[in-house]
This record gives sequence, structure tokens and C-alpha cells, in this order.
Amino acid sequence: MFEWLGQNWWALWLTVFLVFAAVEMLTLDLFFIMLGGGALAGLVADFAGADFWLQIVVFCVVSLLMIAFVRPVTLKHLHKGPADQRTNVDRLIGESALVMEAVSATGGRVKIGGDVWSARSESGVLTEGQRVIVAAIDGATAVVAPQAETSIQ
Repeated sequence: MFEWLGQNWWALWLTVFLVFAAVEMLTLDLFFIMLGGGALAGLVADFAGADFWLQIVVFCVVSLLMIAFVRPVTLKHLHKGPADQRTNVDRLIGESALVMEAVSATGGRVKIGGDVWSARSESGVLTEGQRVIVAAIDGATAVVAPQAETSIQ
């Protein structure tokens, strides 16, 4: 077995690459895949006829270069987009809503966009037809506050 491995280092490099790829799938850190790229470079060096010590040097150099130069660029592109981009119900905060049923501190209903939400008021009773602003989302309830414009036309 060891004699075969000594003559076929490509099998070791392929195994190392597959192990790094599997670990990367578990961590999603873009670190182990860079080491896997180094292992593939070692595999190519083996196919080119390099000695084992040179294959190790190629693995180390390529891995370090990928970690130093490729990983930061890749992470920057993965996290691209506005930092204040809100998703899910957070995007509703600050939106205008229409009171469908009177809203008090204990309950009521508002229409946000095309959806009707249960709501409660931050301050006082809000009458039907009044425009309000969504101040927060508490579970499935919109917490609303009066808007400067109070009637709808």
C-alpha cells in the first residue's frame, strides 16, 4: 500500500482536496477551500513530475496566496450590498399604513401595503381611515404611531 502511495502521490493530493472540500461545506468559511486549491496545485505538480518535497512547497505557496489574495476578494463580493438593507418584517418599519379598524393600546387592524395586520397603538386611539407609521413589529402585531397627515382621500 505504502509503495503504491509513494509512486502515486496524486491519490494523496486528491484525498486531501476532497477532505478540505467536505470541511468547507460544513464551515462555509472560505478557508478550507483555499487549502483545497493548494491541494489541487500539488496534484498538478505531481502530474508535472515534481518531487514530493516540491509538491509540498507548491501546496503551501498556492494555499497562502489564495488565503491572502483570493479569500478577501471573495468575501467582499459575498457580503456585497447595502449594510442597512432590511429584510422580512424589518423592512416594514417606517412604512405608511392605513387603519382598517380602530387601533388602541390593546388592538386593532391596519393595512400595510396589501396585507392586513393586527396592530396596537403607541399613543392613544387611532380612528378608521387614519394614516399611521409602523414604528415596530412585535411578533405578528404592528406597533403604529400617528402620521402627520390624518385623513385619506
